[in-house]
Amino acid sequence: MPEDRRGPRRRGGSGQSARGRVHRPGDLAPAAGRRRLMSGPFSVLVVDDEEMYAQAIAAELANLGASCDLAACAREAMERAQAGRYDLILLDHRLPDDDGLRILPLLLSRQPQARLVMMTAYDSVPAAVSAIRLGADDYLVKEASLQPVLDRVQMLRRRKQLLSQGWSEHAREGLLGRSPGMLKVIEQLEQLARSPDTTVLLSGETGVGKGVAARFLHRLTRPGNRPFVTVDCVSLPPTLAESLLFGHEKGAFTGADQSRAGAFEEAADGTILLDEIGDMGEIQGKLLRVLENRSFVRVGSVREIPLRARVVASTNRDLAGMVREGSFRHDLYQRLCVFPVHLPALRERGDDILLLAEHFREFFSRKLGVDLAPLSEDIRKLLLAYDYPGNVRELKNIIERAVILSGGGRIQPRHLPERLLSERPMRLDGAGGIPFEFVPGVDTMKTLEKRMIQEALVRAGNVKSEAARLLGISRFQLLRRMERHGLVERGSAGEEEPED
Repeated sequence: MPEDRRGPRRRGGSGQSARGRVHRPGDLAPAAGRRRLMSGPFSVLVVDDEEMYAQAIAAELANLGASCDLAACAREAMERAQAGRYDLILLDHRLPDDDGLRILPLLLSRQPQARLVMMTAYDSVPAAVSAIRLGADDYLVKEASLQPVLDRVQMLRRRKQLLSQGWSEHAREGLLGRSPGMLKVIEQLEQLARSPDTTVLLSGETGVGKGVAARFLHRLTRPGNRPFVTVDCVSLPPTLAESLLFGHEKGAFTGADQSRAGAFEEAADGTILLDEIGDMGEIQGKLLRVLENRSFVRVGSVREIPLRARVVASTNRDLAGMVREGSFRHDLYQRLCVFPVHLPALRERGDDILLLAEHFREFFSRKLGVDLAPLSEDIRKLLLAYDYPGNVRELKNIIERAVILSGGGRIQPRHLPERLLSERPMRLDGAGGIPFEFVPGVDTMKTLEKRMIQEALVRAGNVKSEAARLLGISRFQLLRRMERHGLVERGSAGEEEPED
């Protein structure tokens, strides 16, 4: 790729698209209120055979400080993807020599670090769903105004800036992915950055990256070197819990030879993470008062110390269930659950497993100084078939071990733990004798239920009462569950429907 990549470049082109539509300069409205993008390089590949439209986008991107390359067809797009490196790909759905949906995964395989937005002149829900499933971040319908496209570029550019501010450190631990669950987590953390005092409750299984998410939120909210203090509630001694959390004055109890600041005081104007809050015992009442009053008192003192830090709590337990059982205070739960963020298990994140695996492979290859080829298809299948009870932490350990054992070249199945090699897809018999494949690491309870409903409807010829019989539930329950999974319009489950 030429060194000077400022502004659009394209070979030839008449402005006439393969489908006979022409965008003229006067047809496209420039973005209102031009703003410069954040500092730092940002490269975009625009794949579109409508030259005037592509040129208009490229000109606006150049005004926003981005560099831009143009490709008028799938062949040229693949050539550019092979030769250069892009942060964002804007891909037209219909190209003169191929379908954008077909080349989408090929482009991402050559540009794994890139985000991709599919663009089309025709609104199509099935195409949008297919694009997202194949790895696109968004699906936009072309409009007279370029603002929707530029807004999306702004958002994705902001995420790239996070990489340069330490995001890569956290990506190594799991906050990396294109799955809907992880995109939602990232979006929620970005929203929380605008509210620096809001209490946050992070939930999820062990190893999903709750601590990493807390540190990422801290970096977003508290720039600079403000303190980040972690309290391990599991190992918090009951007799010393109050002193360790809130501090004590000299002589407050036997052995208190000098005054000492507690964790809340040490956190100052930074962040305090109460890790595994579900294991906090009798001190729950005192923590509640701290959250209510936004202040605390050292043991042996009467002076109120203002709480300036953001409080983040994390748990791998069902706090709502613990409240019902009476083992966790309801009022404390309400105070902690101001803004809950749930981190999905790795087995629920689909192809994020491969994205993370490649990320770990590159990281440990550089760290250990070995030249390692990308993961083979056989290895990718084995990684996808495993259910990862230890989540991202376990995947990271698996790849580190494999890189060490490989010594360079390529990771082979023999470099993986035995538990991955013995894991195979299982056949389950659903209600009514409906067989279907269950793939650990891909399927979840939610996806299994949806697939069972879909299979039952097919076998029942879309007769809902028969499908309900096959599933062993009532027709009304079936309609409710179809609504929950988006298989029927919301609200129709409660309506009287004609018999099938």
